[in-house]
Amino acid sequence: MNATISVLLAVYNTPIWYVKRAIESVLNQDFKDFELIVIDDGSDEEHRIQILEYVSLHLNKITYLYHKNLGQSASINRGVQHSNGSYITIIDSDDEFKTNHLSSCLQEMPFYDLIASTAETVADSVKDFFVPDKNSYNELIHVDDCILFATLFGKKEIFKKYQFKSMYAADAEFFERVSAAYKVNKVDLRTYIYYRNIPTSISATLKTKILKSQNG
Repeated sequence: MNATISVLLAVYNTPIWYVKRAIESVLNQDFKDFELIVIDDGSDEEHRIQILEYVSLHLNKITYLYHKNLGQSASINRGVQHSNGSYITIIDSDDEFKTNHLSSCLQEMPFYDLIASTAETVADSVKDFFVPDKNSYNELIHVDDCILFATLFGKKEIFKKYQFKSMYAADAEFFERVSAAYKVNKVDLRTYIYYRNIPTSISATLKTKILKSQNG
């Protein structure tokens, strides 16, 4: 399908109620000219069936892809190759968009080729607002000062030219590479809802791995 925006959602054994919440937040956007590509990164049979049953209700808007477990970066890269939109953005399977997220991001495109944005972060404690700094795992940085994977929004040509690497802070590394050749900016939108209070979230899992490696 042709669309102005391609929204990419990578999922791996995420509980179906989170996936539904993420998908519904995309379907409820006030800007309707989009396609949603769900990239299943090797979920087990139970999760895969649940996702397929839900996706089948929205075949006019959603494309479903499946492959063996490769990681988030590789999954998003594959989604880019199957996208039809002029612009690309991402949503994590356990987060959600506010209804004006896509329209707000699109309004920035006359000025920039790629943006990242601040998010409305949901956390249970102050410590959840901080993650290991990509330049020094011994230091913590506030999420508002990070480049968040799923708040990236930009021209498709950028995502096709600069693929994500499989590494911690792949989002920040991508943003830095792109900034050398394109006009980029971090904008204050807070139209993306970022859940930091889910123990099994992608970011929480990465943080746990890093902290364990620091402690031997």
